Amino acid sequence: MSELSDKIRSEFKKSDDERDALMNTPEDVDRWDNIVYGHDDREMQKLDVYRPKQAQGEDLPVIISVHGGGWMYGDKERYQYYCMSLAQRGFAVINFTYRLAPENKFPAMLEDLNLVCKWVMKRAGRFHFDTERIFAVGDSAGAHILGLYAGICTNPAYAAKYDFTVPEGFALTAIALNCGVYQVSGENVEDLTMQIMKELLPQGGTEEELAQISVLDTITDVYPPVFCMTAVADFQKGQAPALVQKLMENNVPFVYRVFGDKVNKLGHVFHCDIKTIDAAQCNDAECDFFREFCF
Repeated sequence: MSELSDKIRSEFKKSDDERDALMNTPEDVDRWDNIVYGHDDREMQKLDVYRPKQAQGEDLPVIISVHGGGWMYGDKERYQYYCMSLAQRGFAVINFTYRLAPENKFPAMLEDLNLVCKWVMKRAGRFHFDTERIFAVGDSAGAHILGLYAGICTNPAYAAKYDFTVPEGFALTAIALNCGVYQVSGENVEDLTMQIMKELLPQGGTEEELAQISVLDTITDVYPPVFCMTAVADFQKGQAPALVQKLMENNVPFVYRVFGDKVNKLGHVFHCDIKTIDAAQCNDAECDFFREFCF
């Protein structure tokens, strides 16, 4: 832990506690909790599975959720209600905790996501996962992690930069990137994101490291279809247009949505507050986007 991570964890926790107050597991969702997918001694590598009760025994399309939290905060408990709301929309949902900075350096988060994907392929029969229809959602730092992993899955030259390999037969059918970070500039060393990079990246955020973690530079014409979302008052809103431009240049199918307006000033990761109409509309739109690729 560091002074920066301690501050981020304290501030984010307070906000999440307020958001999730009085929330409970929906009666129409089955859940399996705290399944170990890795070998971390501190027991961070655990996941939950959520499925709609009405679909017992039916192979369902899968959504893997990559939580946000500035690469320094978050776990599956903070995303359980959001993920169960996705399960209510007819999906089997994987909600997992990954190792965080500064205790763990990049690419620990990507390694953990890859382990989860291996687990999904191995346990498909047990949990009735349709491995021909695997989707993923990520927000903020989670969108960055997911964006990079999609590049690893589809860009052999980029995948060669890592020691792990994508599980055999695994492919992302489509993804949703929400309020994400897609490229980090080292020009302003006082920028909060750059301050985090100093503690996330092994060499403290060298030019070479920042180039390696650019989602934009991983995109090719076989990158999975993307639902890209931001909001009018999202402090990372400026990241989305560059991603959209890169998708257009490579002819990658995508939907780009900016939620809210000058009156309804929706902010960063508003879609996780599932008690709101705005979150429901956004999450409905993303699941509808995924369903377009289910047939």
